[in-house]
Formats: sequence, C-alpha cells, structure tokens
Amino acid sequence: MSLKIPLFKIYWDKEDVQAVRDAIKKGMFWAIGPNIEEFEKGISEYIGAKYSAVFNSGTSALHAALLAHGIGNGDEVIVPSFTFIATANAPLFVGAKPVFADIEDRTYGLDPEDVKEKITKKTKAIVPVHYGGCPCLIHELRGIAKDNDLILIEDAAEAFGATVNGKKVGTFGDAAVFSFCSNKVITTGEGGAIVTNSKEVCEKSKLIRSHGRLEREDYFTSSKYMDYVDLGYNFRMSNITAALGVAQLKKVDKIIKMRRKNAEYLTKKLSAVNEVIPPQSPRGYFHVYQMYTIRLKKGSRDGLSKHLTRRGITTKVFFHPAHLTRFYRKKLGYKIRLPVTEEVSKQVLTLPMYPSLTRGEMDYIARAVETFFR
Repeated sequence: MSLKIPLFKIYWDKEDVQAVRDAIKKGMFWAIGPNIEEFEKGISEYIGAKYSAVFNSGTSALHAALLAHGIGNGDEVIVPSFTFIATANAPLFVGAKPVFADIEDRTYGLDPEDVKEKITKKTKAIVPVHYGGCPCLIHELRGIAKDNDLILIEDAAEAFGATVNGKKVGTFGDAAVFSFCSNKVITTGEGGAIVTNSKEVCEKSKLIRSHGRLEREDYFTSSKYMDYVDLGYNFRMSNITAALGVAQLKKVDKIIKMRRKNAEYLTKKLSAVNEVIPPQSPRGYFHVYQMYTIRLKKGSRDGLSKHLTRRGITTKVFFHPAHLTRFYRKKLGYKIRLPVTEEVSKQVLTLPMYPSLTRGEMDYIARAVETFFR
C-alpha cells in the first residue's frame, strides 16, 4: 500500500463555493462589503470578545495590534523563538525589539519563569503563542503581565476555538490575533483577525488596516470625502474572502470535532511506539490540533522524516528557532541560548492532520512510524 498524504487539506463544502459565487455575482463589493462586518460579528460572538477586525493576514493583524497598543521605538516585546517567524518579526515592524524567552515542554508555549527573567524597564508587552492549537500557560502569563503593568497580546494564529477550562483562547489578553491561512482550523486562503474588548484598540486597528482613513461608509460607493487621520497600511481583507470566512465559521465546531477525533485515533496508534511522544495538553485544556506534532525521545527526527517522505507521507518541522536564523544571528547579532527551545526544536516533527484524514491513512502513517523504529 502506497499513499500520498499531504500535511493538510482544506475542509470545504458547497456552502463555501456558493458564498464566494454569491459575492462575485453581486458585481460590486469585491473589496469592501457587508461580508466583512458579518465575519467580524461572527468571530466576536464565537470567541466571546466585544470587538473584532479582520485583516488580509495574521501577520498584518499582529502588526496592527502592536501599533494600536502604542508599541514602538525603544520598547521591548517578549516573544517565543519557537514560533513562525512573524511573531518574532512583528515588534521590528513597529521599531521595537523582540526579546526571546524560552518555552516550557508541556504546551511548547512561553515559560512563565523565563518570561519573568526577561522583563526590563523597557518591556512593554508579552506576546505568547498557543502552539499548534494547544493553549499555552496563559493564566500564569496573564498574571505576570498584570503584575508588571504589561500589555498581553495573544498570538492565537494556530488555536481558533481552543479553550482553557471552557474559556476561549483570545479572551485572556488585552487583544489576540488569529490567522486564517490555508492550513489553519478555518481558512480564507489568507486572512487574519484581531479580537479585543477595547473599542479604542479596535477602532485604531481599523484605521491602520485602511491607510489611516476614517471610514463611516463604503469608500468605493460613497461620494463623501473621508479624511486621513493617521498613518496606515493596506491590510484589508476583501469582501469575497470574508464571504468564505463566514461560510467556514458556520462549521467550525464540526471541523474541530473531526480534527480532535482524528488526533485521538492517531495518538492511540502511536502510543504503542515507545520512541514517540504524541501531542498532549494539561487537564482542562481543549486542544484543536491545528497541527499534530510528535516529539521523539531519540535523535532520529530527520531520519524518520526522510523515511516517511519516501512512503508518501508529508512531514514538516514546526518550528526551527527564530533566534538561530541567519537574520537574527548575522544581521541583528543575537547571541543567546534558549535550552528548551533548542532541544525541543530538534525533536519535534509535524505529521499530517486534517478533518478528512481517513482511518486507513492514519493506520498507514502509524505503521510507517513503527516500521522506522523497528
């Protein structure tokens, strides 16, 4: 038996196709339009935040979130290195300095104890990441932010729908950002969002995403002058894209249920392989498995990756440490050690995980992993 199993597949149905078709057939509202407001309202209601603003990417959303909170030149922002590069780079976008803290090895999120060590007089914010769909130790990090009068912005790009004791990820900080890139829990192809309970932050975010333009009506259909009151960017999500987001959001619980069921099955299969540590989360944590990342007890990660690739199973390392990239080492001169980050990044391997993954495919994956170690 030889299969070709990708790392992810987008879950879509006829409602997604119809939503996009309807948006196109209107013949207008392709850029700005009613689907954007509907998507934002749906996100707010689902997450449990008062306000939401959508963007053309999760990176743009994080960039705007930092700007909306007044973070800029001379400020320091504590971030993990075990993350997609955008988390580390976002402080640089606004003139601030990313300060890397180590992770803990339960959720692969920021280690609260190391975060405390990295706080200085220049620290303005903490940006924790909820890795792969598993919430980080957000209660502890929120306490640290509160005790030190710091802004807490959750990078929940990978964790839409995840919860801690029933409380949605994205509602613990001053704001949070989500990504709707193609491999995420729900997707618009590319896209992102900010959620917050601050009306001021939301309004600033909307200025930032649209050239600093004060919009009271649809810019493309209104004849009224709309003043430019601040510096902004073109970070807008299109109305067509938002139509897809509205359709995806309607089935998010179904998608998460399918992901969790598949993850439970694959974990059961892989638990028989002594050399493999399947993904796990603390009690009370609701993992949405945007990624299914195993950790290997022995230094055989790269060998296993090649073995699986030869059998048609796509794998990827999420993530190589940001602080060890050429950009941070050579251009910015970072010379730091993050022992847990560096150890974990050498041991993790992300396997295929998506709602339509079949039991036959998961059996094939598990057998291929077992064969490698045998």
